[in-house]
Amino acid sequence: MTISDSGVSDTELTGAERWRQHSLDHVVAESLDESRPSLSARQRFIKRFLRQRGAVISLSFLVLLILIAIFADFVAPMDPNKTSLGNTFQGPSGDHWLGTDQLGRDVLSRLIVGARVSLWAAFLAVGIGLLIGVIPGLLAGYIGKWVDTVIMRIADAIMTFPPLLLAIAFVAVLGQGLTKAMLAVGIVFAPRFARLVRGLVLSVREETFIEASRSIGTPTTRILRRQILPNVLSPLVVQITLSLGFAMLAEAALSFLGLGVRPPQSSWGSMLQNAYRNINESAFLAIAPGIMIMLSVLAFNLLGDGIRDSLGKEIRRET
Repeated sequence: MTISDSGVSDTELTGAERWRQHSLDHVVAESLDESRPSLSARQRFIKRFLRQRGAVISLSFLVLLILIAIFADFVAPMDPNKTSLGNTFQGPSGDHWLGTDQLGRDVLSRLIVGARVSLWAAFLAVGIGLLIGVIPGLLAGYIGKWVDTVIMRIADAIMTFPPLLLAIAFVAVLGQGLTKAMLAVGIVFAPRFARLVRGLVLSVREETFIEASRSIGTPTTRILRRQILPNVLSPLVVQITLSLGFAMLAEAALSFLGLGVRPPQSSWGSMLQNAYRNINESAFLAIAPGIMIMLSVLAFNLLGDGIRDSLGKEIRRET
C-alpha cells in the first residue's frame, strides 16, 4: 500500500480517482522536469518531442523516405523506364514485387524513383513560398503603416481563391512542367507565410529588448535578422512541415491532371494518372502510389503537430 501526495492511500481511491491522481502526478513531474535550469531550450524540446510517439514514427518514416529518394538509383531493382511489351499489367511476383504497368515497366522501381520527384517538388514549392513570403511578412509586421496595408491587401486578394485552382491558373500562364507547376504552388503558399510571419512579428516587436535596440540606433536590417527572425522561426518551422504535406498533394494533383512531370519521368501523381487511364485493365496500379501519398502527407502533418506541441515559449533576446 502506498500513500499519495494528498495523504490518501491507493486502496482508498477508486479506479477513476487513481487515474486522475496518476495523471496529476505525471503533469507535475513533467513541469518540474522542464523547469530545471540545467536543461537548455533545445534539450527541453528534444525531451518533449521524444514523448510524441506519432511524431517520432513520422520523422523516422520521412527520414527513411528521403534516404530512399536520394539513393533511388541504387535502391530501385530495375530501370524504371525500361519497357517490356510482353509483360504488361502483370500482378505482383518474384520478379516484379508490385507488378508492371501498361508498358511493362516495373511499378516498384517507378515508385522508388517517383519518391525523389515528389519530395523534391514539395520542398521546391515550399522553398519558393518562403522566399516570396517571409521578407514581406517581416516588413509588414515591423514597419507597419502603408507597407503593412499594401502587403496584406495583396495577400488577402490571393488568398480569396481556392489554392489548387489558383495554382492551375498560374500554370496556365507559366506553362506546363514540374518546375513551373511548383513555382505556381509556391506563389500560392507565399501569402500564408507572409501573414503568419507578420502576426508573429507584431507580437515580438514591442518587447523590451527590441525597444532597447531601437533606442541605441541598431539598424533595422540587423534587428530583423538577429532579433526578430530567430523568434519567429519556431512557429514557421511548424507551418513549413504542414505545408510540405499540402505541396505533395498539390504535385500529385497537378501531375494527375497532366500539368506536372512529363513522360517518361515518374512521380506518384503521374503514376496515379497512368493507373486511372488503365483502371479497367489493372486497378492494382493505383494502390501503391495512393498509399505512399497518404502515408507521406500524414507523416508531415503528424510531424508538424509534434513539433508544435514540443515547442517552448522562450523568447530569444541575445543578438
